[in-house]
Amino acid sequence: MQPRRSAGFFCFMDYSKLNGLIPAVIHGFMNEQALAETRRTGYATFFSRTRGALWMKGETSGNRLEVAEILVDCDDDTVLLKVKRLGDGNVCHTGQRSCFYRALP
Repeated sequence: MQPRRSAGFFCFMDYSKLNGLIPAVIHGFMNEQALAETRRTGYATFFSRTRGALWMKGETSGNRLEVAEILVDCDDDTVLLKVKRLGDGNVCHTGQRSCFYRALP
């Protein structure tokens, strides 16, 4: 795969799968614009598949995710965001600290 210029930087991300989306391992999906916005602002921004639009996590609640590091997987089709939780730290819309708060028995 050849690098290409994307939103002001060279990248190898493979947007050809999942209709132009890549999983963002933090609980969301990103398209090319969401990843570029995340890099530009320093805050996790995702693509809402239901709304068909970008959204910054915590933009209304104040519980934003400040990006410390972005890692790319070996297939160039998934990113892992290392973040710092801002606000009260509860980032799930249910008020839980994380969206992953239930364990299967």
